[in-house]
Amino acid sequence: MTITVESPEVGVAQAITRRTRIRPQRWALVVLLAATAVLYLWGLDRSGWANAFYSAAEQAGSQSWKALLFGSSDAANSITVDKPPLSLWLPALSIRLFGLNSWSILAPQAVIGVASVALLWDAVRRPFGEAAALMAGTVLALTPVAVTIFRYNNPDALLVLLMIAAVWALLRAIDDGRLRWLLMSGCFVGLGYLTKQLEVALVVPALAISYLVAGPRSLLARLGQLVAALGAAVAAAGWWVLLVQLWPARTRPWIGGTQTNSILELTLRYNGFGRLNGDEPGSLASPGFISPVHTGGRTSPHPWGQPGVGRLFEPEQIGGIGWLLPAALLFAVVVLVWRGRAARRDLRRAAILVWVLWLLVTAWVFSYMAGIFHPYYTVALAPPVAALTGIGVAVSWQERQRLWVKAVLAVAVALTATTAVVVLRHVPGFYPWLRWVIPLAAVLVLAGLMIAVIPMPVIVAAGALVALAGPVAYSVTTVERGNSGAMPIAGPVPRIVTAMTKGVAPVKRAEITSASGPAFLLPPQSSTTGTHLVGCSLLDSGVPDRQLVDLLDADAQRYTWVAATIGSMCAAGYQLASGHPVMPVGGFNGTDPSPAPDEFLRMALSKRIHYFLVTNPVHEDKWGHLDTNALIQQWVQRNFTPMRVGRVLIYDLTA
Repeated sequence: MTITVESPEVGVAQAITRRTRIRPQRWALVVLLAATAVLYLWGLDRSGWANAFYSAAEQAGSQSWKALLFGSSDAANSITVDKPPLSLWLPALSIRLFGLNSWSILAPQAVIGVASVALLWDAVRRPFGEAAALMAGTVLALTPVAVTIFRYNNPDALLVLLMIAAVWALLRAIDDGRLRWLLMSGCFVGLGYLTKQLEVALVVPALAISYLVAGPRSLLARLGQLVAALGAAVAAAGWWVLLVQLWPARTRPWIGGTQTNSILELTLRYNGFGRLNGDEPGSLASPGFISPVHTGGRTSPHPWGQPGVGRLFEPEQIGGIGWLLPAALLFAVVVLVWRGRAARRDLRRAAILVWVLWLLVTAWVFSYMAGIFHPYYTVALAPPVAALTGIGVAVSWQERQRLWVKAVLAVAVALTATTAVVVLRHVPGFYPWLRWVIPLAAVLVLAGLMIAVIPMPVIVAAGALVALAGPVAYSVTTVERGNSGAMPIAGPVPRIVTAMTKGVAPVKRAEITSASGPAFLLPPQSSTTGTHLVGCSLLDSGVPDRQLVDLLDADAQRYTWVAATIGSMCAAGYQLASGHPVMPVGGFNGTDPSPAPDEFLRMALSKRIHYFLVTNPVHEDKWGHLDTNALIQQWVQRNFTPMRVGRVLIYDLTA
């Protein structure tokens, strides 16, 4: 018997050779992630406080551990934001380390974006290889709504990362059959709940069905494993829910977005089934809300856009997510048919199935939900669109010698070019040459697929131009412009919010429209109350006058709250500028019954609140009644003497 012993030198040489062989395959990933980081980090300070509603809560969390735990709007813990707090924790810790500024708030979101691209790359690479993964990562990085959200501090950035992570872990579980990966997937779902509550459920059907189809062992065993994963999700989220439920209500902040101070109400109604059926007590469109919402000059039963199959292709949504959506749907059908006869545990078919189900379930829910819907929600579609596009292009390109595959590629190119033309027609002054260049590039690709004389690099470059020229233009515009307020917008803004977000003087009764959402019918200037519209609104915090900020800062340590005002956005602007807690009476919409009028009276008389800032006049409902927060403002106006500071009337509650 002969025994061959490999010398250490040979082993080292082979290891170096392997590393040398692998390294070029990773350079593309390094370039992708570096370019993504530059895109997401460039000029972050252009967005200022971004969404001041969350920025104020992140500032509060940097000042108070209790505020960090609950997600309070202010460090004195009067009320929480209308979401669980997980997305606030990383920026709050960043503010503790680096101070309060745009970079400390928004840089963590950019890091989350880069991590999302990297994780999607790995999730696609394992079943389909480097080329598909690189294309998928590139598409996600350049999707305009993704660029918008990964440069912003809405919870959607972290939610997208956790949803991708849940799919990534599930595919690992299907691949090697280890239960720990499935439990990890469940934990990511639970953390998604702590980020944006039931929106994470959009990916759950895709996870469960894909594992039932392709998971290891018997069907009964797979069902048992899914129950275990559900238990992991409940544990990952349930500890915080249980803590909030068991914590005495009088010693914790009010749960923002609710009428009953219950996290379960927030989960099931305002952030849950209310989004589907429109039954959202306290929201802008709820039947009891006193300020009517108008669209198109008339009251609409669907102020967030008409539900239906065409919603995702409306001007507000299509430029953010729609460029490659038709092609992704086409590739979804093609690749499923391609792997239709594969073995039950085929990893490629399982991967395709999970991305397809994620896309279809999310698109259906967004299209038909009757409650609050904003264009930036569509970022939840970006990962499956990117994955299916990358997979579809890679698989089709490998099989392009077949006639039917060429036909698929041709249809995908035609669909993408047509979609680009439709998007660009909505913004005729935006790079008008793109409306000609993209169709011409599409013609070149189609000719190259049919005629072999066109060089392959030319075809590839033309195809990339068709697919990415529009998204790149929208994304660069988003970076250059920045975003602020509650409604971040991808790409050019066809209609500018004027007095609503930039108001510096009284306005007459008029409809003020916004490209990012519905319009609000503002009341006329009231000379009897002395109320003046200032540079803040329901959707934008504005920039407080320096004179007022100095006044709030004076003797601030003597008070629990330096001021109170109705609505979280206005309160956030004053809080971020002064650095001291400002009570947002009524929460985000100004409709939460927090604080109760008698409680506010006690706090005012005990001199815990220094000033009350009036930003809008009070309103009556159709029966002539005032809500609780309007009663508070009316009580202040009747019992205290106003004084003008800059453009604002304030009331000294300690006088």
